[in-house]
Amino acid sequence: MEESYCVGFNIESQNIGLDPHGHSKGMTGPVAYWHANDIEERLQALLDAGAAAHQGVRDVGGGKLLASVKDTGGNVIGLIQAL
Repeated sequence: MEESYCVGFNIESQNIGLDPHGHSKGMTGPVAYWHANDIEERLQALLDAGAAAHQGVRDVGGGKLLASVKDTGGNVIGLIQAL
């Protein structure tokens, strides 16, 4: 797949996306995105558990919402919701 927000590959049922603008967003390595039925609820649960906000919920097109946080070790954790 090729979208404005990423180039994606599906290899043996594993989705891999490359963000061509990731470095300018502070992304310095891979980010795992976990599927969420309600991205706002999951994002708040992570923040309540001590994660720090990284990128708020944003519509990236194609019926997808993305958000991310940093855990206490500085690792970025992504969330994705398909609309």
